[in-house]
Amino acid sequence: MPKSERHDAKHELGPLQFVTLILSVYVLIALFVENAFTLDSDTSELLAMIDTMVCMVFLVDFFQRFYRAPNKLQYMKWGWIDLLSSIPLVDALRYGRFVHLVRFLRILKAVRSTKLILYYLFRNRRSGTFSIVASVSVLVVIFGAIGILQFEKGLTDSNIHSAGDALWWSFVTITTVGYGDFYPVTTQGRLVAAILMTAGVGLFGTFTGLVANWFMTETEQADSSERTAVKAEIKALHTKIDELKDLIKDQKSN
Repeated sequence: MPKSERHDAKHELGPLQFVTLILSVYVLIALFVENAFTLDSDTSELLAMIDTMVCMVFLVDFFQRFYRAPNKLQYMKWGWIDLLSSIPLVDALRYGRFVHLVRFLRILKAVRSTKLILYYLFRNRRSGTFSIVASVSVLVVIFGAIGILQFEKGLTDSNIHSAGDALWWSFVTITTVGYGDFYPVTTQGRLVAAILMTAGVGLFGTFTGLVANWFMTETEQADSSERTAVKAEIKALHTKIDELKDLIKDQKSN
């Protein structure tokens, strides 16, 4: 890995940047699904909607990095790949050579992202764990929406028919809120729901533990700083007392 990338992985990757890297890998999986399977119009619409949202995250990350880059020309040596791969593949751009270029750049971005993800996790295990929880949550919501739409669409008893319905259902299910406005009616759909609910309990339990650990660490650090300050004050008082004792001895001797 180039030195500049290692530096970025160590110093520049926050939760947003890590989620961006994970989404790059998701894009690679989505490209495989689009090319390996024959998708119906509803699933294609869902993937297009997710693609647009992912690209918005990519653009925000690109402009943030570009703004913070000390040498913008140096940054654009690799940054142009991030910029072009952030273009949503709307219907007007899904045909011709341009779409093949964007897909190739996204594959290249995913390969680079995988290297950075591994390096970041080994160097930043604490923040990396938090980022993994956030990233896995996003991916589970996305693939849960794709799965439920495949099993529930077009059924007379089902109320999950569109991409928006599937995304909303997947989100409220993984958060274990479960409003009940959308629900699966097929066995396969209920299996997807069970997986989402189980994943939600585990992910949010992990998230709660991370937040609690963060507060405990902050409190311990504050207590440690206070103890250090008190010890320094006590040491200073002992020094003053010793000086006063010496002064009293000198006065008595005179």
